[in-house]
Amino acid sequence: MGKTLKDKLQELSPERRKKIEEESTKLIAEEMTRQQLRQARKLTQKQMAEFLQVDQGNISRLEQRTDLMLSTLQKYIAAMGGELKLIVEFPNRPPVTLIGISEIEESDSNANVHD
Repeated sequence: MGKTLKDKLQELSPERRKKIEEESTKLIAEEMTRQQLRQARKLTQKQMAEFLQVDQGNISRLEQRTDLMLSTLQKYIAAMGGELKLIVEFPNRPPVTLIGISEIEESDSNANVHD
């Protein structure tokens, strides 16, 4: 029978295992759902609703949606004290930060957290 990942890790030096654990923690932290992000910031849906001046049910629905307007996401992130940035990645090219989105969305009077 083959070796498990646990077995393989046990064969490594303690320093190497620690480095792998730190890197895996970092990678896991780089991808979060909106709900996980809010929870990591120790905020409740009720607090977010108060910040955004909407009903708590709207926050619940926003966190479950798979498709929402960038302006809605930007407001949600800003309510947590963050800043939304869009990174464009192409094969064989370094990542590019997309600019000019917030100016367009700020002028969009129809954009709100109810999207």
